[in-house]
Amino acid sequence: MTNSQLTPGVVPGRLPAEAYAKNFSDHAPPLAPHEARVAADRCYFCHDAPCVTACPTSIDIPLFIRQIATGTPDAAAKTIFHQNILGGICARVCPTENLCEGFCVRETAEGKPVQIGALQRYATDHLMAKDDHPFRRGPATGKRVAVVGAGPAGLSAAHRLAAKGHEVTIFDARPKPGGLNEYGIASYKAVEGFAAREVDWLMGIGGITLRPGMALGRDVTLAGLQADFDAVFLGMGLQGVNALQTEGEERGNVDDAVDFIRDLRQAGDLSALPVGRDVVVIGGGMTAVDAAVQAKLLGAQNVAIVYRRDQSRMSASRHEQDHATAHGVRIICNAAPLRVIGNGAVREIEFMFTDDSLTDTGERFRLPCDQLLRAIGQRLDGAPDALTLTRGKIAVTGPGRSSIPGIWAGGDCASGGDDLTVTAVAEGRDAAEDIHAQLMEAAHG
Repeated sequence: MTNSQLTPGVVPGRLPAEAYAKNFSDHAPPLAPHEARVAADRCYFCHDAPCVTACPTSIDIPLFIRQIATGTPDAAAKTIFHQNILGGICARVCPTENLCEGFCVRETAEGKPVQIGALQRYATDHLMAKDDHPFRRGPATGKRVAVVGAGPAGLSAAHRLAAKGHEVTIFDARPKPGGLNEYGIASYKAVEGFAAREVDWLMGIGGITLRPGMALGRDVTLAGLQADFDAVFLGMGLQGVNALQTEGEERGNVDDAVDFIRDLRQAGDLSALPVGRDVVVIGGGMTAVDAAVQAKLLGAQNVAIVYRRDQSRMSASRHEQDHATAHGVRIICNAAPLRVIGNGAVREIEFMFTDDSLTDTGERFRLPCDQLLRAIGQRLDGAPDALTLTRGKIAVTGPGRSSIPGIWAGGDCASGGDDLTVTAVAEGRDAAEDIHAQLMEAAHG
């Protein structure tokens, strides 16, 4: 253990320089061709495959695995991309243990599912390494569609619309496209700039113009987009972060976990990124796990995730929870923060133990803390007043239709979103199909 690791406060350089590359290398290296063939041979190729039903994008999993088994990984990739154009990142970040692999017949019978995620990565990586984009645009329709947000939902919608022959313009508030794939996932899940490379590959279909640094409500308005385009898709995700509403929350070194992850993913030199010695993350989802594990990988000595409910209620999958504990992260459940203690900057957090109904049990404890990260959910900020909201998100029906004709929404900003990349991709794709159908009906009506 280095002296820097023992130093209190939020400081850079807690580890030897060579440790950062090792800690943030690919945590699930790709399958070699022989490994992929062996893994594919374990599939039963079920006729009514439960893995397909469990996939939000309904990829024909038995088909693409059979294509790998027969030595045609590019055909397998096309099978995947037809349903999920962001199949590459989804192969890396999807909680497959809760989705396709969790419903695999092999999992039920043996407790060891077919490696669907790894096989999907093998196929998609193989095809993306080639120069040509595998899809071609249809005949030009003369229609123009605006997409707000260059995250998974917006990119999925844009690609499908471009494939149909429409001209698409994506407006995104951030300087780089990709949304949470670029800014919000653990670096070791998508190494070597994969999220950015995937966007470049997706844009290879043509017909898509990207306008970064353009925020809805600040640089463009919904009324303006309606006037300039034939249809609008909103996929801007969630921008605000919920507060703890805890005494002392305004103290120094109390930060949002999403900002911590963003700064880490955009850092050119990880050794220059400051991290605390005693880090506490409040929350129970994937953001909490990603922030906690990466704090540990940056050299934090003690890292704890504190969640107010029972561990079984955490939205992070059990696989991800185990990944955190394997890296030395402590998970404390049935505890809620009461006070952030410190003189200027945080020094300790006082918690109360809670029961299953979140009632205070009267028991108290404190954790030393020089960096507190909030990961208790995000909210939609700046939604146009004309749109109907439900539970703080844009209300949608069917394939993403909002309360205003000609405006669709999908992903985390919409009422159907569930904080999964794969779900956002499905919603963007399905909204694009509905937009295309309505535009063509109007054109030929």
